[in-house]
Amino acid sequence: MRILHTADWHVGRRLGRHDRTAEMRAALDEVAAIADRERVDLVIVSGDVFDRAAPPVEALSLGLGALLRLADDRPLFVVAGNHDAPELFDALSPLLRQRGVHAVGRIQAPDSGGILGPDELGVPAVVAGFPFLREGRVVDFMAETGSWYGQYAEKVAAIAAAYNTALVERAGEDLVPVLVAHFMVNGVRVSRSERELHIGDAYTATAQAIPPGPQYVALGHIHAPQSVPGAPVPAEYAGSLLPLDFGEAGEQKRVVLVDVEPGRLATVRSVPITAGRALRRERGTWDEIEARADSLADSYLDLTIDVGGPDPELGRRAAERFPFLVRVRAERPAVQRRERTGTHRPGDGELYAAFVRATSGEDAPEPLVALFRDVLEEVADASA
Repeated sequence: MRILHTADWHVGRRLGRHDRTAEMRAALDEVAAIADRERVDLVIVSGDVFDRAAPPVEALSLGLGALLRLADDRPLFVVAGNHDAPELFDALSPLLRQRGVHAVGRIQAPDSGGILGPDELGVPAVVAGFPFLREGRVVDFMAETGSWYGQYAEKVAAIAAAYNTALVERAGEDLVPVLVAHFMVNGVRVSRSERELHIGDAYTATAQAIPPGPQYVALGHIHAPQSVPGAPVPAEYAGSLLPLDFGEAGEQKRVVLVDVEPGRLATVRSVPITAGRALRRERGTWDEIEARADSLADSYLDLTIDVGGPDPELGRRAAERFPFLVRVRAERPAVQRRERTGTHRPGDGELYAAFVRATSGEDAPEPLVALFRDVLEEVADASA
C-alpha cells in the first residue's frame, strides 16, 4: 500500500501583516494533486492542522475542506497537534468519519479509539494515533495500568510502548502497523518557528520513544523535514507545508510518500511542494537593496539596512518599494553607535537578561532570552 504523510499545515497563520490564505490553498491543492497522481491508499496528517485552537472561520473552512478533499478517494487519519484543540477534533470526529476522515483529538486507549484497523479504514493497516501530550495531562488508560511516570520523556515512551504492543498484536502477518504521533525527539533539527514553549527540554522525548513494532512512524511538530536520528524503524517528520518564518528560509517543503507491505519496513521518498512565496533575509545599504528590487519584489523580506545615521523614513520607503516586506531594521556601524552614546548601550536581550539576574539571582538561559527577542519581533511585526 502507499501512504501520503503530511503535517504542520498551520492553516490561518500569518507572516507579520501578510495573510497567507491563498498560498496555503495552493499548497493544499498541490498535496491533493500528488495524492491523486500517486494513487495513494491512505493519507496521514500528523498534527497542527490549524495555527490556533480556535481558528478563524476562513481558516476552519479551508482546513476542514482540505481534509475532506484528501479523503474523497481514500481514508484520511489525523491527530491533534499542540496548536489544535483536541476538543474540536473530538466534537467533529463523528461527522468527519462519515466522509472518510478519522480524527483523534485526545490520547485514547488502544481498544477505545486509539487504534483503527481495516474495518474502520478500509485498507490493510492498523494505525495508532498519538496526539500531542501536554505536560501535566493525565492519560487515564496509562494511570490505570501503573505505567505512568513523572518525566515527560518517560510518559511519551510509555504511551508509545502501549500502542506498540497493541499494533504488533493486531497487525499479525497480514496488516501494516503504523504509528502517527505529534512530539519532538531530542536531537532533531528545529527551525524556531515551532512554538518555543512546546519544544524545550520539558517537551522532548528520546529516540527510544520510537517503538520497534510499526513499519512506519509518521511524526509532526517539527517544521524542518527530516528523518528521526536513531529511530529503530523508518520515522519521518514531514515538516511544515509552507515556510512559516525566516528560520525556514530556503527550506524545501515536501510531503512524504511511503510504500509498505506487511512484514517489510517502509521505503520513503520526498515529493517537493512548490507553492508559497520565498522568504529571504537580505542586508546591505539602501542603494544595494534597491538595485536588486526586481529580484526581491515577489518574496517575503526581512531587511537589514546599513545606514550612516538616523533615517526616520526608512520603514515607509521600504514598505512602499517592497510589497511583501515583513520587517526592516536600520543598522549603524558599531563604532559610530559607541561614539554617539559615549558608552555601550545594552540591547533588549541584555536588559532582559539583567532583569532576570536581578530578580532571580541566576543567569537567564539563552533559550529564554532568545524567546524574549522573538516575542518583541512578533509585537513589532503585528504593529507594522
